[in-house]
Amino acid sequence: MKFGVREICEVVLKAKTAMKVGNKVFYKNEPVIYFDTLKTSSIEGAATTVYAQGGRGNSRLVAWEGERTVTFTMEDALISPEGFMILSGAGLIDATENKPVYQHHVEQVGEEDFDANGNIWLSHEPYLPADKKDNFAYVMLVKNGEIISEPYIPEHVEAAADPEHEGRYKITVKGHANHADPSADNYEENYAASGEVDSFAAQVQLADAIMIDYYEKKIAGAQHIEITPDRFGGNFYLEAETLFRTEQGVDLPAIFTIPNCKIQSNFTFTMASSGDPSTFTFTMDAFPDYTRFDKSKKVLAAIDMFDTAGSLSLVRNATSAINSEKSGIESIEEGNTNWLNN
Repeated sequence: MKFGVREICEVVLKAKTAMKVGNKVFYKNEPVIYFDTLKTSSIEGAATTVYAQGGRGNSRLVAWEGERTVTFTMEDALISPEGFMILSGAGLIDATENKPVYQHHVEQVGEEDFDANGNIWLSHEPYLPADKKDNFAYVMLVKNGEIISEPYIPEHVEAAADPEHEGRYKITVKGHANHADPSADNYEENYAASGEVDSFAAQVQLADAIMIDYYEKKIAGAQHIEITPDRFGGNFYLEAETLFRTEQGVDLPAIFTIPNCKIQSNFTFTMASSGDPSTFTFTMDAFPDYTRFDKSKKVLAAIDMFDTAGSLSLVRNATSAINSEKSGIESIEEGNTNWLNN
């Protein structure tokens, strides 16, 4: 049987040992992640060859082959946080009360959302902890689309939704454009001072908009991925299903199995506003290991093909016309002729 290949693989990675992805725990052999949006996938085998050479012309006399390698490469059109964790070896943390994730916002508000008293209303709840001597929000005045001031620091108090402004959150600025030193004893007085020529109340009247750079504390609905120098891509049991097409035009299922593949931790994110969207390439090196159904020998990879379109599966229902012409169909395989005796 000859066949051609022009179909993408659908890949599943299964745990080699007990492992944790984000806040989920997987035991050995359990599916960890499925890849059903691949653009390309390929399996490549290679080996090195060395030769004994001699005689006139120093021609090759004997060859030795070894160092066989198998590499599986797949390019995904889309990626999930779990997929990126597996690709990069990064840590994945779901936002919780004990481990919040901080979302950065840059918001510009018009005159209807600020006043001359230094009150500003935002669409997200800003992170302004009163017990931390650090700045997490910066307010800048804007005129005709240009920033015309140094950053001001809002008061370090917990913001609350303001029902009079459709649930928006109010912050208040009272200080100078000059930066205060968070480590100074009089830090609170520095950023809360008012009445000077460069105070916010005096300068805000020159602006037609305000830009606010701040953070929002998320305790749910967010994930944090961190790449550290000591963590890399892990080992998995890989199964990739595709289709082989025969010369008769029949598509036969085929499964590539790599019992122990190590994901290379190299990755590239390309972010551009033109051209094709970024894709994500997974390169996996195969190591010898046992497949789940054959413990007699270790293999780098295995391929299983399934013939699901044989004659035994294509049998018509019996009719009176067929029964009256038994002699014309005696050549049907014995396993399919039981109905002729009825």
